[in-house]
Amino acid sequence: MTAETVIERALTRGVIKLRGICWKWPPSARAGVPDRIVVVDGRVFFIELKRPGGKLRPIQVSAHALLRRAGADVRVLDSLDAVGGFLSEVGKNRGEPEK
Repeated sequence: MTAETVIERALTRGVIKLRGICWKWPPSARAGVPDRIVVVDGRVFFIELKRPGGKLRPIQVSAHALLRRAGADVRVLDSLDAVGGFLSEVGKNRGEPEK
């Protein structure tokens, strides 16, 4: 099983390769707010990271719903494959990420 920190590291490195921003919200931020805010090519994503099989807490479900109602793009990534899919999606209009 992949630890959440490994998933987080893969997301951060991948976003940096796309020349994007991957900021971590401080733990004292509003309860339920996703772990990361990612900006790539002017697109903003709120990313919740979970270990494989990890479940959202009720406060997270509520916060994500509130963000989505406001038009935000909220994602939950719980595996290296999910991170890879997300990075492929956001990078597809820019060509290959830098190596």
